[in-house]
Amino acid sequence: MSLRDEFRDMVSRLTSQFAAPPIEKIFFPPFYKGGQPKESEFMALMLADGTVGVSYVLLPDDMMEHYLSLKPAGFIGKSPRDFACLFGSDDPIENMLSLAALNAVCQHVIKLTDFPVDSATDSLGLLSIEQADRVGMVGFFSPLIKIVEEAQASLTIIEKQEKYIQQFPNLHISLDPAGLHGCNKVLCTSATVLNDTLDEILANCPDDAKVSIIGPTAGYFPDPLFKRGVDVMGGTLIKDGELFMSLIAEKKRWSPATQKFCFLKAAYPGMPDKVLSNE
Repeated sequence: MSLRDEFRDMVSRLTSQFAAPPIEKIFFPPFYKGGQPKESEFMALMLADGTVGVSYVLLPDDMMEHYLSLKPAGFIGKSPRDFACLFGSDDPIENMLSLAALNAVCQHVIKLTDFPVDSATDSLGLLSIEQADRVGMVGFFSPLIKIVEEAQASLTIIEKQEKYIQQFPNLHISLDPAGLHGCNKVLCTSATVLNDTLDEILANCPDDAKVSIIGPTAGYFPDPLFKRGVDVMGGTLIKDGELFMSLIAEKKRWSPATQKFCFLKAAYPGMPDKVLSNE
């Protein structure tokens, strides 16, 4: 089963056991040709219980007209399940919406079942980088670069955007995931789940490599990732939906409405079900 199929199966399982509230609000940032700036990289939808799901706006310029035709009023009252079940769609806009809905469904279940999440562990710190390590970084994580440099470990960065090679000539940046072959610790952006490149990335990681996936859009249960050998997933839990929707619309930092959380494969109990939620 593909990764996308497993996430769709997750949605079906969860929504068959836990009724998801309808969509109450949705936010779309302005569209920018050539790529979204940092402050406008994400869209978000909020359910009637205040649960929020976010997604990257990773759209090519030729989707601009389609994107601008999206009307928030057209989503209000609809079930997030209908969108989440489209995860992996060949339509980039459907895929964007589906990830936000998937995150909202999962965060609704986390809230409803009081599911234990680890908000104390730093997913970056779990890499415990030492001088002998060969670190792979998929996506450009500035904080990790500093950590690796301080530890005097080697670093290989895998990027899809060639501009980083010109911008940072002193760093070892490659467009080829095969550069991960010699790495024993790998930190990967959660955007690889949305753009369907994670399986390729994992195929290029050594079998004994410690792999962490982190990012703001990792707000779902990690079962499909752990099944593929990922060791750690670090994401964002949205605690105050109303505040979050105000902050994202105003291009302000999310931290007053969110908290980072971490799932460790070694300690993860699996997704909740009705039996667990009633105990």
